[in-house]
Amino acid sequence: MGKNSKKNRRRAILATAQHESTKKEPESVPESGPESADSAPRALSDSSTGVKRPSPHDADEDDDGWQTIENGRPVKKLKKIPKHESSRYPGILFAPTARLQSKVNLSQIRDLILYILADGSAPQWVAVRHRSEFRKVVAIWVPGLEEAMFKKHVDLSTYSQTAASTDMGQATERVATSPDDYYPRVLNKDLLPESLQPFADMFSHLWPIKAPGDDKSARLHSPVNTMLTTPLPKSKEEKEIKGVKPVSDPHGWKDVRTRITEFLVTPETFLENGFVLHPAMLPDEERRKAFVDPEGWVHTNVEKLEDGDVPEAEIQQGSMTAGREVLALDCEMCVTGEREYSLTRISIVSWDGNVVLDELVKPDKPIIDYVTRFSGISKEMLDPVTTTLKDIQTRLLKLLHPRTILVGHSLDSDLKALQLTHPFIVDTSVLFPHARGPPLKNSLKFITKKYLNREIQKGHGTVLGHNSIEDARACLDLVKKKCEKGKAWAASDSQRENLFKRLSRAGTSYSSQAGPEAKGGLVTGKSSAAVDWGDPSKNECGSATFKISCSSDAEVEAGILRAVSGDPDGLEVPGGGVNFVWARMRELEALQGWWNRNKLANNERGGPPVSLQVQADTIGTLGDTQQLDGEASDIREKAATASPLEACLTELTQRLVRIHAALPPCTAFVVFSGSGDPREMSRLQALQAQWKKEYNTPGVRWNELSVKWTDVEDQALRRAVQRARDGIGFIGVK
Repeated sequence: MGKNSKKNRRRAILATAQHESTKKEPESVPESGPESADSAPRALSDSSTGVKRPSPHDADEDDDGWQTIENGRPVKKLKKIPKHESSRYPGILFAPTARLQSKVNLSQIRDLILYILADGSAPQWVAVRHRSEFRKVVAIWVPGLEEAMFKKHVDLSTYSQTAASTDMGQATERVATSPDDYYPRVLNKDLLPESLQPFADMFSHLWPIKAPGDDKSARLHSPVNTMLTTPLPKSKEEKEIKGVKPVSDPHGWKDVRTRITEFLVTPETFLENGFVLHPAMLPDEERRKAFVDPEGWVHTNVEKLEDGDVPEAEIQQGSMTAGREVLALDCEMCVTGEREYSLTRISIVSWDGNVVLDELVKPDKPIIDYVTRFSGISKEMLDPVTTTLKDIQTRLLKLLHPRTILVGHSLDSDLKALQLTHPFIVDTSVLFPHARGPPLKNSLKFITKKYLNREIQKGHGTVLGHNSIEDARACLDLVKKKCEKGKAWAASDSQRENLFKRLSRAGTSYSSQAGPEAKGGLVTGKSSAAVDWGDPSKNECGSATFKISCSSDAEVEAGILRAVSGDPDGLEVPGGGVNFVWARMRELEALQGWWNRNKLANNERGGPPVSLQVQADTIGTLGDTQQLDGEASDIREKAATASPLEACLTELTQRLVRIHAALPPCTAFVVFSGSGDPREMSRLQALQAQWKKEYNTPGVRWNELSVKWTDVEDQALRRAVQRARDGIGFIGVK
């Protein structure tokens, strides 16, 4: 048979097959996913590469009698998920012969996640097998977990009392380990307390983990900030520069004169930094007209953002102010209530450095603390003052117009004290971001020293506290230098990026994960979910693809399962779930009393509500403790025969077991404590702060101090910080 005959025969067979595929109605629609990909009909794909006349059986089609078909190429199918016994199954392995130099820290845990899902470098402390086969990563932060809880003969009924006992201000040691004991402990089910034995089914090792901090300055850094912010990848040029990076580019830097309007805080950044929106920043005219100021607040006379624009013809060539009036603002406040600050001084300086306004203000409420050491304001200064906040608001509404730009440092605090909103802001705390990323902010004193080589806030003679005119001028000079140098100047100092943003920007998908379009190592955004107490959008979790707010560990568990599997209707969390889930469980932390009341009383930061606080010295039965989840009755039944801590650990373990069981194959599962017990550290730090306050108060003699701070207390604080930095973690693959 000739070549032409063979071709004609193949064409006839193909046409017949296509015709038959359109004649037969499928009995049922196969489920989506890798297993059903073989049975899905290909001829009726939504490709636009070709069209054909439908068969008479397609009369329901309403596309003018035409429908699209494939161009003949077979669609590449998803690779099947490997079976657990397969040689392709992913794993995270530790070799007992590995030579660790120190304890694993939280940064290394974060970098492991980056390596699996994005563009992170390979870890040296574990071996990651078949990286491309990982489907998801789930990381759960459980503050309150300690290594001593995993000892066989630990007495959980007296554990909390033992932890609370002190010896000359030092908490009793729970686990005596050598500082060189870096290696993970093998989890043997028979050697664990009954309530924690399921950990051995999920994980092979317990890892001692070092929380971020500074032993020299006796400080514990934020575990959540360390986990959820990542260093930016360095370019080749940056890698060549050794030591401390200079502020400006040392290689042929050229100044780029930039208008101040390029540095205005955007509406999105307004909300991220705690500013109250001006009505001109609302998206539509109807909402602007319906806007009502909060009680006591006023807003400047700006109807819409365009009112601040200056025609180019009116702007002098090379002008950094772009025809705007620039005023630097700084305020001093005093304490008038619990977590309440009121205005006591306002200073405004013009672009040329002249003082436009400098007024003392008497608060309407009685002053509890003048905070003279910071504000420089004393009772003697305010006694004769009659100027009120309303008087200042009236003057500011006349002074500030649509072409006015306010400059300051952390202006959200100043404007809240003034109870005033203005849409055109340049904030030096945003302009010169913290090297570790938001929500951390540099102090004005720090950035003035770093970028202007100027010392401020040193006090003058017997005068303590800040000088608001000096601070306003410092902000003005920082902005001027930024305008002279350009946007790129000092911008490289912020070498951190939010983990969720990093995954969405640099996530890596492989042909085994991403379907027909993917090739090996294709860069594509990875979806994420943050499941946390309170409002996750108000902390580092705000950049996650999906944010799930919770008020109990039961809700956290449900949120994790939802993020992993997706919503049944796929309307919010798509079917199949997200690639990365970060979550925090806090009921063990609540039972242990491991939080700072002052920081977590404001539930906007995601802490347990005040009503949940259970102090270590008042822990009774769990039946007397308020429970937020629907399984409180089950926990109370266990508490009848178990200690509160044991009941809490049992419930926590069961939650983790249920989550682990629901995870799809090839999922990395990480559980970590974040830190150790911080209570003694917090007590000593408060003692040190009180001593500094009294020591720096003029007229107070050494023998009159209510608090003594000697080398004994200083060494005790350093030991407490070391204990607070000792955490644990578990790493496995489902």
